Amino acid sequence: MQRLRIRFCRGQEVKFISHLDIMRLWQRALHRADISLTYSEGFSPHPRISLAAPLPVGVTSEAELMDILCSRWVSPHFFTSAVSQQLPPGIKILQVYQIVLSQPSLQSQVGYAEYKVDVETEKEQKDIESALTSLLSVKHLPWQHQRDTGKRSYDLRPLIDDLWFIDWHQSYCTIGMRLRCDSSGSGRPEQVTAALGFTHHPQSIHRTKLLLKTS
Repeated sequence: MQRLRIRFCRGQEVKFISHLDIMRLWQRALHRADISLTYSEGFSPHPRISLAAPLPVGVTSEAELMDILCSRWVSPHFFTSAVSQQLPPGIKILQVYQIVLSQPSLQSQVGYAEYKVDVETEKEQKDIESALTSLLSVKHLPWQHQRDTGKRSYDLRPLIDDLWFIDWHQSYCTIGMRLRCDSSGSGRPEQVTAALGFTHHPQSIHRTKLLLKTS
C-alpha cells in the first residue's frame, strides 16, 4: 500500500463545480489512468481519496491538497503524467510525493488557509489599511450567518489569524487573508470583507496556501 499526496490548482473553468463533483471527477480520472486505488471496507466500499479542505463554489485555488491510497506502488512522475491526461481544463497537478502511511488524516492536519481577495471599493488605500488594523485589534467580532437551518450567531474574530494589504486601484483593492480552517471552524473571505466595511461581494477569491499543523 502507498500513500500519495497531490497538490493541484483549480482554475476559472471549474470554480463552480461542487466538492462532491470534484471528488467524482478525480475518481474518474484515476480510474481512466489505471491507478490502482485502495477501497474502504464495509457494505459500500469507496476509493480512499481525501481532500484537505473543501473549496467553496466560486473560489479558485493554487493550493489544493489531496491524499490517495494506492494498492500498488506508482512513481510520482508516472502518476503525474498518466493522470494529467485524464483531467479537464482548469485542474492541473502541481506536485506529487509519497508520505508515510502512519501520518494523521489530511483533514486533521489543516490549520489555516490563505487567500487573495479582490473587492470593489470606493475606499482610499489609507482607509483600507486602517480598517485592516482596526479589525485585527479587536478581541471579539460578533457575527450572524444565515443558513438553510436558520440564523447562526458566533464570534468571527477567532477565525481571522491575519490580514494584509496587497494592492489598490481606484475601483478595487486586493487583500491577503489567513483564516482558520479546521474542525473548530473555517473563516469565509466574503464575511471578512463585509466585516471590514466593504459593501460589495468580492470580485474574486483565490486560495493561495493551505497551512498544515505539522509543518
